[in-house]
Amino acid sequence: MTALVDEHPHLGVEPVLRELNIPSSTHYRWRQAGKEPCERRRRDAELTGRIRQVHDESGGIYGSPRVHADLKREGVHVGRKRVERLMREAGMAGLHPVAPPDIGGFTGRTMAWRSAVLTRSTAARTGLTKNPRSRRLGSVSR
Repeated sequence: MTALVDEHPHLGVEPVLRELNIPSSTHYRWRQAGKEPCERRRRDAELTGRIRQVHDESGGIYGSPRVHADLKREGVHVGRKRVERLMREAGMAGLHPVAPPDIGGFTGRTMAWRSAVLTRSTAARTGLTKNPRSRRLGSVSR
């Protein structure tokens, strides 16, 4: 509708709107929306910037749950699903924990993937030997 008015300015806005049975307020609201974004889009842009900052500070590790928790801790009132949507639209995603290569069979979701190197005391305490897939037959006394 606005394209028609733009292409044929000699027709005038009001006669075209009357012929199309469109209220003139609708036309002017469409014009205004094209010039400046609504409040929600402005707030989304601000939040996306803050979310990107939190995500970058984490080294790209934090996903939407942690970013949401961080924002909540800072006093920003935003919903979890809104954070998810904004991160998805901005192409941000957290890292998924994977099993470190030297601890065989690890599939749980813990923070162990950050420090994959086992110390001797950890190996002794858990019963792991040099080969992480074999276990000692005896118990370790403390």
